[in-house]
Amino acid sequence: MLDEHFSGNKARKFYYYLQHDFPHISNIVSHGSAQSNAMYSLSVLAKLRGWKFDYYVDHIASYLQENPHGNFLAACQNGMHLHTETMPAYYHDNTLFIPEGGRQRESEEGIKRLAAEINDHYRGKLIDIFLPSGTGTTALYLQKHTDFKVYTTPCVGDGAYLSQQFFELEKDRAKHPLILNTEKKYHFGKLYREFFEIWIKLKQETGIAFDLLYDPKGWLTLLTHQSIFQNDILYIHQGGLLGNESMLKRYGRKFHENY
Repeated sequence: MLDEHFSGNKARKFYYYLQHDFPHISNIVSHGSAQSNAMYSLSVLAKLRGWKFDYYVDHIASYLQENPHGNFLAACQNGMHLHTETMPAYYHDNTLFIPEGGRQRESEEGIKRLAAEINDHYRGKLIDIFLPSGTGTTALYLQKHTDFKVYTTPCVGDGAYLSQQFFELEKDRAKHPLILNTEKKYHFGKLYREFFEIWIKLKQETGIAFDLLYDPKGWLTLLTHQSIFQNDILYIHQGGLLGNESMLKRYGRKFHENY
């Protein structure tokens, strides 16, 4: 409904840049992984606005270079300029810098719109909201603008790291979402058989395909902590399904199975 080409929750985070004019901007600069949902969505934004898009990565896997696919291929097709050298410390006035994953105050506008949709849909009811977090930006601004309690789990780093991300955008701890976790520690981007198994089970039982990077940790955490929820749960789907193409290939290579 925002734009058919945006991917996942990044559509909410970058909504601000679709709604406002930036007459002096001609270039976007960002950084992150080579299969990032944010990378792809920024390539869409740049294409829509007629801007150049420079994206910096630490490395590109040789398999991906030899077999472009998923978010990486789509972003390249949108005209992304990919760099493996160190990101510059200085930008010209015509450049818009967007931090990795969209952790910025400008993200509040689109997430506030999502919160308004949730408030309107569930008006007069009691629900709990749950979603997994990378930077935690979506969870934080949902807590600020919805009428309900928001729960989340860290997918990048641990609970202390996620709490730090919250504090950089909101100093009042009372306005932060409640962080839940699993006993087992999971490393972001690493493949776990239980992640794929719950992804398959959810698809079979609900008919819904979830993201393979964030949602499996989210669902494992949610099921682990079922007893703390007092109301019906609204699970925020992470979207970003274009990235599943690369994740499925990785799971197939690791476990020697055809997905």
